[in-house]
Amino acid sequence: MTNTTPQWFDVLIIGAGISGIGAAIRLREQGIDNVAVLEKADSLGGTWRDNTYPGCACDVPSALYSYSFAQKPDWSRFFAGQAEILDYVQDTARRHDVARFIRFGEPLEEAAWDEAAHCWVVRTPRQTYRARAVMACTGYLHEPIIPDLPGLQDFPGRVFHSSQWDHAHDLRGQRVAVIGTGASAIQFVPEIQPQVGELKVYQRTPQWILPKPDTELKGRARGLLRWPGVRQLLRGLLYSGFETFGIGFRKPALLRQVERLARAHIRLAIKDPVLREKVTPDYTLGCKRVLLSNDYYPALAQPNVEVFATGVREIRGNVIVADDGSEREVDTIILGTGFHVTDQPIAHRVQGASGKTLAATWAGSPQAYRGTTIHGFPNLFLVLGPNLAIGHNSAFIVIEAQIRYALSALQAMREQGIARLDVRETAQRDYNARVQAALQGTVWNTGGCSSYYIDANGLNSTGFPWSTLTMRRLLAAFDARDYDIVMASLEPRTPVMA
Repeated sequence: MTNTTPQWFDVLIIGAGISGIGAAIRLREQGIDNVAVLEKADSLGGTWRDNTYPGCACDVPSALYSYSFAQKPDWSRFFAGQAEILDYVQDTARRHDVARFIRFGEPLEEAAWDEAAHCWVVRTPRQTYRARAVMACTGYLHEPIIPDLPGLQDFPGRVFHSSQWDHAHDLRGQRVAVIGTGASAIQFVPEIQPQVGELKVYQRTPQWILPKPDTELKGRARGLLRWPGVRQLLRGLLYSGFETFGIGFRKPALLRQVERLARAHIRLAIKDPVLREKVTPDYTLGCKRVLLSNDYYPALAQPNVEVFATGVREIRGNVIVADDGSEREVDTIILGTGFHVTDQPIAHRVQGASGKTLAATWAGSPQAYRGTTIHGFPNLFLVLGPNLAIGHNSAFIVIEAQIRYALSALQAMREQGIARLDVRETAQRDYNARVQAALQGTVWNTGGCSSYYIDANGLNSTGFPWSTLTMRRLLAAFDARDYDIVMASLEPRTPVMA
């Protein structure tokens, strides 16, 4: 039953994943305690709670895939697995007493800006809230894409997406089809290949895959990392190394040297020339997300695996019909078809000052000022917003930079008595013009592939065209000159941020 009496908060955070937890911790450190986190699930963790498929792990080193203010001293591997990352996120939330601010089981139904009261009205199935500001920390790796394949709904066997893994379903001896060969499939295919009777892998586009320099951390190495100075040094070295690699995304010719390593990786693992040709991309490395794996290619080379370098046309009973006309009977279908990135579902649920939703405002091409604020949506901050995706470093760098910017704006609201701030349309337009101009020479725009970086209108509304050093500078502090600001009246009709 919905409680129609609104609850008031200075800040509402949508989502209790890595971004939402980090935002809640930082807000409390700044003395902003009148905060609530709305989480659709019954536990926290976001991406790392939802994705539990076999082999799920991070492709950023553990030392860098963590909050700068809460570095873990005892990672078990150089690249941590899903369970350990989730445990880290849960432990960080516990140590900072975040759980008591989270409202579990409260998915966002609608958030609408109330111009008269200068606040957001947020509805969930249980409650209506009012908040001076909203931080949307919903990310883009949690709303799975389910392909609209004819006959899929009538398939007589079991069908599930990789992010909704059916652990109760026994794959042993089964004829299993995997549709899609992105980051998730690269990890779970080697795990299920030894169990299944037959494995049919449908690969519309091959991926560039580099060797994964993973190792267990134990003994002296693990002991050294317990020292804060050593952890900070390793973090700094890894950051610098990845930033150097990131130069190639802006100068694609450099990445062709890395392609030589990727091609050698294929040659060493796959001897069959036909299979080699199927899994070798024809676009520049980096155009799609660069993946890491030591066991994917060897798994594809096993006798119980058949790779189809084609998409799927339809499902006819228990038969998969590929675009090339081939037909195969299967018992189980696993969808490795990725997530909604440029068309985030939350955009349909957020209405700005004009009454238009984010989705209608964007019209297929998401755009924001510095990836964080949107004209016409006052007091709203997006974390992991448009044109802030990086293909070469840790998402924690982006998240912490955006939280710092939002916090700077919220502090200004509190200290100066600001009731409403809205980025100017000209500032947003000029910033995005610079972004798009800088993206023209990047590998995402010139690499010759189709990827989630490019939206429905053919615009790159996902990638960030500069270094993360530049990103940190852009998001270092709230820049009031680019905003229209309304001060709180002497007798406000609604509470002012305390």
